[in-house]
Amino acid sequence: MTRPVSLPRKLHTAWTRLAEPTLVRRSVISVMVAFVLVWVVLLGYNYVNYKQAITYDPGLQKYGDAVLDSLAHLTDRSQASAALASTDHWTNIRRRQIGLLPGTLLHELKDAATGQPVFASPGLQPLTPPPATPEAVGVITEARLGGTVYRIYTGHNARWALRVIEPKRTDSNFLQYNGRALVPYLLLASPFVLLPVWLSVRNGLRPLQQLARRIAQRNTDDLKPVGFNARHRELKPLEQSLDHLFAQLRQKVERERAFVQDAAHEIRTPLAVITAQAHVMARSQSEDERTQAQAHLEQAIARTSHLAQQLLDLAALDEAQRPAPRDLDVAQWLRAALAQAAPQAMARQIELSLDAPDSLPARLDLPAFESIAHNLIDNAVRYAESGGSVSLTLREEAGELHLAVQDDGPGIPAAERSRVFERFYRGLGHAANGSGLGLAIVRQAVLRMGGQVRLGDGLNGRGVGFFVGIPLPRAA
Repeated sequence: MTRPVSLPRKLHTAWTRLAEPTLVRRSVISVMVAFVLVWVVLLGYNYVNYKQAITYDPGLQKYGDAVLDSLAHLTDRSQASAALASTDHWTNIRRRQIGLLPGTLLHELKDAATGQPVFASPGLQPLTPPPATPEAVGVITEARLGGTVYRIYTGHNARWALRVIEPKRTDSNFLQYNGRALVPYLLLASPFVLLPVWLSVRNGLRPLQQLARRIAQRNTDDLKPVGFNARHRELKPLEQSLDHLFAQLRQKVERERAFVQDAAHEIRTPLAVITAQAHVMARSQSEDERTQAQAHLEQAIARTSHLAQQLLDLAALDEAQRPAPRDLDVAQWLRAALAQAAPQAMARQIELSLDAPDSLPARLDLPAFESIAHNLIDNAVRYAESGGSVSLTLREEAGELHLAVQDDGPGIPAAERSRVFERFYRGLGHAANGSGLGLAIVRQAVLRMGGQVRLGDGLNGRGVGFFVGIPLPRAA
């Protein structure tokens, strides 16, 4: 029996899903923002036109002249007053219906000959406009009356003198009216824009959702190419990147699987020796046999320990996280490394030499460089012939650190040189024991430092040489 989901939990789930970012919502919001910008641009465009219109448009002048012409044929004061009163009434009704112009249009009519008042709008008396002057005739003037700025038309003919007083339209009034006027048009257009955008984005994302479902349905060990065959140009780079990633993962898994198998095989041999020699030591009655078994046991343990350390070194070099570079004197450090290898070399009567400057400061990845130097020196001492020579050369050229390790041993046949950097590969015909990991560690460390390693000639036309080049900035 399933438990019912509580209402708060449903609300929380619904809210979480609603608040989750989506490309569809992002596209719709972008279009809505574009609508707002269009509204602002249109409002600004209308405002600029309005500012130009109030500067050059003779609208009030034309209106005053028309009213004055309509009164020109009237000679009776009562008729002129009645006509202007009707004009005043219906003009203001129309202004209020339109809602575009603020306030009330006021009219003042006087007898041109006597200056006696004939008609005045009801709201004109409290304002007490300034008296008309000859200079104002035919010119639109402005005056502040009762805290409001008015535009005043002044005109006259042979019988009448007329003034029309109109409240000046403010910027805020214009923006408020036009802002409201534009909104219905944008609201009317929004469904015809938002719906196609929503459908196009939704349909456009469908191939991406299909690709996501195909990847989600794959098994965890399925690293084959996606095989989606994207038809859309925008999805092809994504599919190619995924195929490239799967190929890299497939190679890495195959490499690690082979590495584990080789490691298990390599460890099995010394462990078998340890088991056998421990059995001999436990069962043998002869002191000589126990002594010999102990020597073999110690040798097998040392080999196993060496193999385990090299496996750890190789695993550390394979990690993506790298330590911070350190400043050190590479020449002095290399001299100390040769001093550590001296006892092993002396036991085999091998001469070690170093050609390096007295000091060579540099900033480098110390663990990686240690792996390179120690393994190349150990490899040279291990495989060189008794009584032979091992020579190291260290120098810096063109911003690169160059290290060469050469010996005069038996060398490496040309047929085997292409495989010496493979893991667990050991050439034939060598009596020295080894794990086959030393040169693989060298290659991995050089790659991590962004350098390169190559094989070359040894000393005096014999042996082999390993030449390492590492791009390296000088230490501060």
